[in-house]
Amino acid sequence: MPQIAIVRTVADLRAKVRAWKASGERVALVPTMGALHDGHLSLVTLAKTKAERVVASVFVNPTQFGPNEDFDAYPRGEARDAELLDSVGCDLLYAPSVAEMYPPGFSTTVSVTGVSEPLDGAARPGHFAGVATVVTKLLMQCGPDVAVFGEKDYQQLQVIKRFVRDLDIPVEILGAPTSRLEDGLARSSRNAYLSEAEREVAGRMNLALADAVRRLKAGESVERVEATGRAALERAGFQRIDYFEVRNADDLSHPGPGPLEVSARVLAAAVIGKTRLIDNMAV
Repeated sequence: MPQIAIVRTVADLRAKVRAWKASGERVALVPTMGALHDGHLSLVTLAKTKAERVVASVFVNPTQFGPNEDFDAYPRGEARDAELLDSVGCDLLYAPSVAEMYPPGFSTTVSVTGVSEPLDGAARPGHFAGVATVVTKLLMQCGPDVAVFGEKDYQQLQVIKRFVRDLDIPVEILGAPTSRLEDGLARSSRNAYLSEAEREVAGRMNLALADAVRRLKAGESVERVEATGRAALERAGFQRIDYFEVRNADDLSHPGPGPLEVSARVLAAAVIGKTRLIDNMAV
């Protein structure tokens, strides 16, 4: 049985954090939706280098799923998640219910314009309002000194950094490098949906991204690199490409069609079978 303490209410979470801070200890938060894997555990490991105490939250947030998305099917398994968190020295698991997070009469939404609008913002309307609202609540409920998020969800990370800055929330937001499998596929809870044949296709997304980075560094135009990347995903067997785009690294604006002259990210989202995968790489 895991030894990690589990709390389910805001009051109990705050009591734990308050006691740690009274002892002079820094607190880090790692928000997750559960179905934990080595990528999540790497976030906890990084958090442990930034604070004496680490809280991981597990909450499958209904407000960030669209009406035809996989909220009901999203993998869940609290007991296994608790064991994994315990194995890497996480101090506390916060596992609130939907009613605790969104009590009767809840009517507030955090909306971030600009950085949330392209890419996944266009492909999944309302998604980032759900993300921004639930992460705002988690930060206010826990009051951590630092919160750690994976760079695999790069647009999400930029949205969170923006509203934390705009709302003067006193927390350091830290991005952690994407954790990858041996063939380069980004670790994701949704990888569990993939059949063996789909898994082989999925492993080619990072190859298309790496090729795009190489082409951009060689001076090829953004427009051509984007077209080449989309074609590569189509040839690989992805059935729908939501985007394969080059974006400015800080605000996710488009750098224009010519050769790249700014710090950038190449970002992709595509569907194979019933699974939607996202990934990105820095230029």
